[in-house]
Amino acid sequence: MNRGTMIEVKNLTKTFKKNGATIEVLRDINIEIIGGESLAILGTSGAGKTTFLQILGILDQPTSGDVLFDGVKVSELNDRKRAEFRNRTIGFVFQFHHLLPEFTCLENTMMPALIGGIGRREARLRAEVTLTDVGLGDRLSHKPGELSGGEQQRVAVARAMLMEPEILLADEPTGNLDTETGKKIEDLLLNLCEIKRSTLVVVTHNTALAQRMSRVTGLKDGEFYDIEM
Repeated sequence: MNRGTMIEVKNLTKTFKKNGATIEVLRDINIEIIGGESLAILGTSGAGKTTFLQILGILDQPTSGDVLFDGVKVSELNDRKRAEFRNRTIGFVFQFHHLLPEFTCLENTMMPALIGGIGRREARLRAEVTLTDVGLGDRLSHKPGELSGGEQQRVAVARAMLMEPEILLADEPTGNLDTETGKKIEDLLLNLCEIKRSTLVVVTHNTALAQRMSRVTGLKDGEFYDIEM
């Protein structure tokens, strides 16, 4: 398991303009995330959790400050290199699965590999193995509309893990599921990350999920604060 600092966030601030006013969503944030750990970020709606995760996943840019991965500043990468890094290093799981309804489970899961330039045969093979790993080996040809909510989220997890990312970011991954199904998705995420040795960062308001992580921090009014679970 990785033990050094994998992600370092330095003096990160994010502001938005609304009706001529400046709204500060994140305020001078500093945090280090160790390789191989599981980190929960707790906070209510509007606390800035999703904004932080999007910046961490290179889906958005901070107004100021830096995000470093293994000492490399994301801001120093050009658009192409950022896209390549995101595709090969970071996996995403969201509250809503964001599966393409016209494609099968297999086709949806193959997408990151195809985008990453991997040949269709290899992408298909990887997707079949990964879907089997999440318990959907018998659902390869099913479309999202033919699956339960929990099965759809399993496909989303398989898609996120397809490239065996070093970092998995999850935004309220169980927020749209009932308690029992949500617990199964929690188990799946934690087990897969342990097997693949991925670093897991989850933003949530679910304290039961947070208690299962190796570290918990809180986000309120754009700033982190310590939480003892």
